Amino acid sequence: MINPSVILLLSGGFDSTVAGYLLQKKGYSIIPLHLSSTDFAGEESINKCVELSKMLVWEKMYVIDIADALQKMVDTAKHPYFFILMKRLMLKLAGSIAKIENIKFIATGESIGQVSSQTLANIAAIEEAAEFRVLKPLITFDKNKIINVSKEIGTYKISTLPEICDILGPKHPITNANIESVLIEEEKLDYESILTDCLKNRKLLEFT
Repeated sequence: MINPSVILLLSGGFDSTVAGYLLQKKGYSIIPLHLSSTDFAGEESINKCVELSKMLVWEKMYVIDIADALQKMVDTAKHPYFFILMKRLMLKLAGSIAKIENIKFIATGESIGQVSSQTLANIAAIEEAAEFRVLKPLITFDKNKIINVSKEIGTYKISTLPEICDILGPKHPITNANIESVLIEEEKLDYESILTDCLKNRKLLEFT
């Protein structure tokens, strides 16, 4: 029997939190995975995710610092591909945690066109990296609807707390990526080493 649980890529913002809440309402157990970059952004996002997890009664959360991996992407690959490469890494790491937890689903807070990098072409190029089914409960939601849900469930104030994000991102991210070009950039990276190093520093926080 498939474990009715989901590894949720939790950023601490509105989108991923609401996505996890909606899946929880459908009967899934949520195990958040927060991918931090403390060298660039401090620990604010980690603290937000801890508070959100406790509020929504999620029993545990994984944290992996990917700052070194992100810097390698900036140094090695074409900068406009940064967000795509970053999100592909996130899905690969989520897949590794899913294997540890014997889970077959990953969830994200993505929605079409909410930011310039979230086009259908880019989403397809990102999801190609996933080993497991990726659930996107907010895929057609607009920002106002997501924020309204966050207010209804009481997570709005936590998600609005300040944090530094996307400090390494390009000013002009690619918006119509094709998988061939993405793989060319990804091949410049020592991916096996990056994944191994990221997983070595994973932490499991338990809230029960």
